[in-house]
Amino acid sequence: MTNSPKSSFVLSHRHLLGIEGLSAADITGLLDLGEEFVALNRQIEKKQASLRGRTQINMFFEVSTRTQASFELAGKRLGADVMNMSASSSSMRKGETLIDTAMTLNAMHPDILVVRHHASGAVELLASKLDCSVINAGDGAHEHPTQALLDALTIRRNKGRIEGLLVVICGDILHSRVARSNILLLNTMGARVRVVGPSTLMPPGIERMGVEVAHDMREGLADADIVMMLRLQRERMNGSFVPSVSEYFNYWGLDTKKLAYAKKDALVMHPGPMNRGVEIDSIVADGAQSLIREQVEMGVAIRMAVLEALSRNLPNA
Repeated sequence: MTNSPKSSFVLSHRHLLGIEGLSAADITGLLDLGEEFVALNRQIEKKQASLRGRTQINMFFEVSTRTQASFELAGKRLGADVMNMSASSSSMRKGETLIDTAMTLNAMHPDILVVRHHASGAVELLASKLDCSVINAGDGAHEHPTQALLDALTIRRNKGRIEGLLVVICGDILHSRVARSNILLLNTMGARVRVVGPSTLMPPGIERMGVEVAHDMREGLADADIVMMLRLQRERMNGSFVPSVSEYFNYWGLDTKKLAYAKKDALVMHPGPMNRGVEIDSIVADGAQSLIREQVEMGVAIRMAVLEALSRNLPNA
């Protein structure tokens, strides 16, 4: 077992339900703690004992490989007892309500519950009924706080700062909890945020979130330091939002020609999973300007940071 992190940061919240409500100091504290875990995760001995004796339940009502795997790895590296539960194997398929599930889970005395749910607000409802700390791993089109934190850590490591950068978020803004959490975080940390995409995939009144809006990639990517592509979330779409996949890629997909509209040293991100040839061309996704693989690495580190920071608030008796 390795030593505990040097950072003594404690999150001033019992739960992590969203970026909304976090201060710049909270975000910086989590990023600094995440930085320490990046170094730990690159060592041969990756384990710590800070969550030894704690129980972490990952409850995923939506299928997720990447997020669930990184939360599981994060918990185990911190020494927690980790249990994965999926909706497909839960009593909710037999008619149990979300409140019943909360009561059942509470009776098991977990210390931390990580939840992904298809309905916005479901995680907050669970948190109100449980004695343990709750982490939102994505709820509907509402928030995905750990994705925004890992994106911020990736940006800070590569650009040395977040404040003053122009981050352009492209694509399906309407259905994206990743976009919402990133906008909240980037604004809090002093970045300039621009969203670009077809009007059919732009939420009404998005300007009120403090972002610039563009509907053309040439205009949208001008002067961009970071280009963040979003997955086209066809599973959340009722009706036709785009004429066809090929037309979407033609206008909105990131290829080398469109990337040239951004700054020469612009870096490319994507929360995954990627639809190659839909939102992003393989040449760009695998190219020298891409941070997509690094984002995956940062995911484990930032989720360790969140678990560690929340666990420091947990009662010891």
